[in-house]
Amino acid sequence: MSEMAKNLILWIIIAAVLLSIFQNFKEGPTPPTISYTNFVDEVQSERVRSVVIQGQMIHGTRNDGTSFVAIRPAVPDDGMMKDLLNHNVNVEGKEPEKPSIWSQLLLAAFPILLIVLIFMFFMRQMQGGAGGGRGGPMSFGKSKAKLLNEDQIKTTFADVAGVDEAKEDVGELVEFLSDPSKFQSVGGRIPRGVLLSGPPGTGKTLLAKAIAGEAKVPFFSISGSDFVEMFVGVGASRVRDMFEQAKKQAPCIIFIDEIDAVGRARGGGWGGGNDEREQTLNQLLVEMDGFEGNEGVIVIAASNRPDVLDSALMRPGRFDRQIYVGLPDIRGREQILKVHVRKVPLDDKVDLHVIARGTPGFSGADLANLVNEAALFAARADKRLVTTEEFEKARDKIMMGAERRSLVMSEEEKINTAYHEAGHAIIGRLMPQHDPIHKVSIIPRGRALGVTQFLPEEDQYSMSKLKLTSQLCSLYGGRIAEELINGADGVTTGASNDIERASQLARSMVTRWGLTEKMGPILYGDEESAIPGQGGKNFSGATSQQIDEEVRRIIDESYERAETLLKDNIDILHAMKDALMEYETIDAEQVDDLMARRQVRPPRDWHDSHPDQGDSGSSAVVNPEVGAEKPERGDAPIGGPLEG
Repeated sequence: MSEMAKNLILWIIIAAVLLSIFQNFKEGPTPPTISYTNFVDEVQSERVRSVVIQGQMIHGTRNDGTSFVAIRPAVPDDGMMKDLLNHNVNVEGKEPEKPSIWSQLLLAAFPILLIVLIFMFFMRQMQGGAGGGRGGPMSFGKSKAKLLNEDQIKTTFADVAGVDEAKEDVGELVEFLSDPSKFQSVGGRIPRGVLLSGPPGTGKTLLAKAIAGEAKVPFFSISGSDFVEMFVGVGASRVRDMFEQAKKQAPCIIFIDEIDAVGRARGGGWGGGNDEREQTLNQLLVEMDGFEGNEGVIVIAASNRPDVLDSALMRPGRFDRQIYVGLPDIRGREQILKVHVRKVPLDDKVDLHVIARGTPGFSGADLANLVNEAALFAARADKRLVTTEEFEKARDKIMMGAERRSLVMSEEEKINTAYHEAGHAIIGRLMPQHDPIHKVSIIPRGRALGVTQFLPEEDQYSMSKLKLTSQLCSLYGGRIAEELINGADGVTTGASNDIERASQLARSMVTRWGLTEKMGPILYGDEESAIPGQGGKNFSGATSQQIDEEVRRIIDESYERAETLLKDNIDILHAMKDALMEYETIDAEQVDDLMARRQVRPPRDWHDSHPDQGDSGSSAVVNPEVGAEKPERGDAPIGGPLEG
């Protein structure tokens, strides 16, 4: 039944109902109804002028002109007519009122209309999934994939930046889809599947849409979790339906986001032969490379955890290519920033290369958020252009958290926080191969009362044992500073996160990275395995004790080394505390002044916010008798954490 016929039947039903309602209300308001006893009394009292008898209904009019309605009892009453005539009542008779033609038609056609409506309902449910998975409860076996036609996809490779190698790998897919004969002439075939893996926010979904946008082919999009339902067999049915739809649109692309929701490795101890996920995965394996091929259908999947996927899914013939979409390097971050600032009015002094250099480890999503936060800062300040200052504030907010200036801290707690952050900064500044200091602040941000930010000078891909040891020392710098100033009983809980990170770092050096001579280059267990049954310890209790001893030795040596450095530079510790109490935030230039035992210059924007302070520097000056040589530190390559 066509859509036009369905609409016509629906309008006929609505019109019949409305006409029946209007027919019943066309005579105006109904007179009040009185009992038959009162009617007889009215007649015998000669207050009734005339009546109209219509079946069991009696419509009467009194001498004063008012009307009423009475209902005759369903028993013979021969005396009624005698009373009416004896009391001079004008009597008129009418045939009983018949229902309107429309009411009769509606009543007669009601069974037929009910059958038609039920038939339409079942037809709609049976056809519910054909247009992309939309429908009622009877369409739960249909695919939920959303179809985007070639004219609906506006994303191209110009909108994807920072992943040049991945773009080159998927560029051939566009040529396959645009001109398959070029490759078929030399015996090549179109890849069946491409797996995009990498950290979150690196642009895997965007890259898949760009492939479809460049190739101008239909694009089916679905999430891995859309296959899984509480009913066993529904996921497999949806996979079959999705590939049936895709065959009709071939050549086309099927994009499955977060495929690990349905493609996890089998036999890990979860589920069984009748498990819904396993049946869905089996059907997906068959559709991708089974007895019947799906020529012209390319499956592109994205996952943050390719290590948990089933080996049968990862073999050539199903996912022929595995493309890693990693975090962008400095050049890639600059290109991504250029894409995101297209609609943002920038100040001429904004250097995107400098911003890219100061955002190591940022993904494409992080950089998009950075640009948006900078624009919001500019809007709050009623600026028409986004300047470098807004980008600095946005970066600090993303990396260190939003400022909590409304948090009221006592003077004693602020002093303790200043010593804590100064301890981090001094140790980080003195240790070799440690990342350079970017900013030290005692303004509460996020869950931290203070923050010491180390910013790498370039991208980092590996870390040496010396660099890791330097990080361990700087992590304990805050706790050691509290202990030197307040004594062992005055140490606070502010170093809880530092201790946790230092312990994890030291244990990884022993068990994962083989950076100790005693334990050697051996992997001791992989408790982080995401596949059930494949993690846990694989060593004896005696080995576990040796690991604990090595972890304790590394931490104790780092702690003692950091404690010695702080004791030798206790004057700088006091001076940095004074500078933090005065300015609340100091940058690398002020830290260099303190480490060189010079008078601390005020921050760049200090005079703008404090015009009454004059041009003099901070009163936080290191005792010149201690020495004036600037401490040396080793080269600082990459990868410094935030420490608070």
